[in-house]
Amino acid sequence: MKLGKVEFCHFLQIIALFLCLSGMNQAELSRSRSKPFFQSGRTRTKRSWVWNQFFVLEEYMGTDPLYVGKLHSDVDKGDGSIKYILSGEGASSIFIIDENTGDIHATKRLDREEQAYYTLRAQALDRLTNKPVEPESEFVIKIQDINDNEPKFLDGPYTAGVPEMSPVGTSVVQVTATDADDPTYGNSARVVYSILQGQPYFSVEPKTGVIKTALPNMDREAKDQYLLVIQAKDMVGQNGGLSGTTSVTVTLSDVNDNPPRFPRRSYQYNVPESLPVASVVARIKAADADVGANAEMEYKIVDGDGLGVFKISVDKDTQEGIITIQKELDFEAKTSYTLRIEAANMHVDPRFLSLGPFSDMTTVKIIVEDVDEPPVFTSRLYSMVVSEAAKVGTIIGTVAAHDPDASNSPVRYSIDRNTDLERYFNIDANSGVITTAKSLDRETNAVHNITVLAMESQNPAQVGRGYVAITILDINDNAPEFAMEYETTVCENAQAGQVIQKISAIDKDDPPNGHQFYFSLTAEAANNHNFTLQDNKDNTATVLTRRNGFRRQEQSVFYLPIFIVDSGSPSLSSTNTLTIRVCDCDADGIAQTCNAEAYILPAGLSTGALIAILACVLTLLVLVLLIVTMRRRKKEPLIFDEERDIRENIVRYDDEGGGEEDTEAFDMAALRNLNVIRDTKTRRDVTPEIQFLSRPTFKSIPDNVIFREFIWERLKEADVDPCAPPYDSLQTYAFEGNGSVAESLSSLDSISSNSDQNYDYLSDWGPRFKRLADMYGTGPDCLYS
Repeated sequence: MKLGKVEFCHFLQIIALFLCLSGMNQAELSRSRSKPFFQSGRTRTKRSWVWNQFFVLEEYMGTDPLYVGKLHSDVDKGDGSIKYILSGEGASSIFIIDENTGDIHATKRLDREEQAYYTLRAQALDRLTNKPVEPESEFVIKIQDINDNEPKFLDGPYTAGVPEMSPVGTSVVQVTATDADDPTYGNSARVVYSILQGQPYFSVEPKTGVIKTALPNMDREAKDQYLLVIQAKDMVGQNGGLSGTTSVTVTLSDVNDNPPRFPRRSYQYNVPESLPVASVVARIKAADADVGANAEMEYKIVDGDGLGVFKISVDKDTQEGIITIQKELDFEAKTSYTLRIEAANMHVDPRFLSLGPFSDMTTVKIIVEDVDEPPVFTSRLYSMVVSEAAKVGTIIGTVAAHDPDASNSPVRYSIDRNTDLERYFNIDANSGVITTAKSLDRETNAVHNITVLAMESQNPAQVGRGYVAITILDINDNAPEFAMEYETTVCENAQAGQVIQKISAIDKDDPPNGHQFYFSLTAEAANNHNFTLQDNKDNTATVLTRRNGFRRQEQSVFYLPIFIVDSGSPSLSSTNTLTIRVCDCDADGIAQTCNAEAYILPAGLSTGALIAILACVLTLLVLVLLIVTMRRRKKEPLIFDEERDIRENIVRYDDEGGGEEDTEAFDMAALRNLNVIRDTKTRRDVTPEIQFLSRPTFKSIPDNVIFREFIWERLKEADVDPCAPPYDSLQTYAFEGNGSVAESLSSLDSISSNSDQNYDYLSDWGPRFKRLADMYGTGPDCLYS
């Protein structure tokens, strides 16, 4: 009999229910959340639910709701008086119940991977009273799993490593696949592993997913990386199961299974003999297929005739052997060297010793090439001595150099004048004899360090350098002198035999046994009555007084000549004068003043008193100057000076308002001093000797009165003007006065008048009006009438 999909699902449900019934034997509702229901009285009510745990297959795709199960109570007589209700997870939204029959259906497709079970509560109610006839009980609807999820490698893709040459079965890495299906039901989540790519090198255990090596002696140098594809299949790998894959990249790590080998059995290098010490001669390298620490090598010279001349070291970055020079090469002494060099691995793996020794040998031959070398001095440094008394041309010493080449060319000598700027020395170009060229002075320069150049005659470009240190020997050629500039004083109240100064001497010479000086007074000063000298026999001497008391008024300064002799051979002497000043001293013998002019001042006036008197005088002078200055300022008039012409002020009549600018248009002092009457002034541009004959001078009503009346009228108008500002303001007026004493100078009236005007008086106005008088005058020389 063929079953449809729906019928097959129902068939599986029946089988599941049968299994549950056989194990549960009509179990009651479990985990009840409500208190038991009691009838009236003390007898416990019998719970009569008849059912089992419900199972529902996931991923149901039918069009009709999926039947889950049925709820029934023995209280239900089938007459419709009992009503069933459902609550809890998914009630009404996923699961619905027929309130009359108790049948439960699922209305949506369920996914066990989203939620494996639902907890619901069922209750039977009396339809009429809506009261429960059974206690509320809890039950579970479990979602039955189907194989709808393939295995997945959550940690993939994988990378792993395994040492090369590993034996078969060496574990590489473990891969793990997870299946979201229910592992407790069926084989949906039982996974087995297989390898799809990577054989025959690797294998995988079907149950654990552990990847292992499958071939022996896998060589990293042949192939160092493999890509594996691993499959995980559920349903224990049976047909119809779902599968997933991942990739595993396996890298072979290196082991020291390759010994170093030189590519050649012998090497040859040419090296010039002039190559300096520590220079690199050659680089050699042994080939090693390994990498990292397994390829690290050390080199050493095991044999040959250049053991002390060359050395070899390893370059940590390139693993090359670096051959360097330890001693200078000389073609004339040896033309070639042979070295036996060994290269060996530093880290040897005992497992691979059977492959052979992990070292190799090679031969290196070094050919020394001849180079034209500069002359070489027999000594690197020559030391010579000469007395500073040596005459010009004195032989000091000899230097010698030779050509180290086989040609042995002749050598010529010269002095590097940069080391002998004053040209104190000469050298013979052929023999190398050094002589003095100038007089020497040890006190100027005790040691001369010069450089001597040796050049090949055939090739002057080849220059050798030798160094000569010439020490100048001292002679006694400097007389002794005072060690310092002494400032000696003696008190006026000094007593006889009092020490006033201790002196010492210096000498520029440097005798081998040190200096010894002798002090004494000169013959002319030996019998003086003021001071005496005592030689202390320790290169010092003491000056003492010979009498009591000194007076500055009589003599303020004494000069004491002292004779000093050194112990040289022959000895030298000098006379040095000690200046002694007479000073006024305090009770402790400390000098206060040493000036003789102080006695000219009146007695009883000290220096402080003199300073105070000078300060008072200066203060009085300053006060006098201030008083004079203030009086001069008070005498300055508030109005214009009489000699200043009022016409110098320019009055602008186009001002529209007040402001501080109006004070610049005219002198306000003229308005403030209205009682001052100005006299008629003579013209400034007329020579003072010339008098005005045509214009009489007179005193009329002053202009100040006119201005005062004008301003007074304007002030009264402002007082009664209702539009005037209620605060003080500066008012400006374009008032010209009532006329000029010169009357009108306009010539407009002369046109209508037949009378001629006499302008002869213009000649009396001075040179500036001469041209105007010539033009309008009536004299005999006038050109115009």
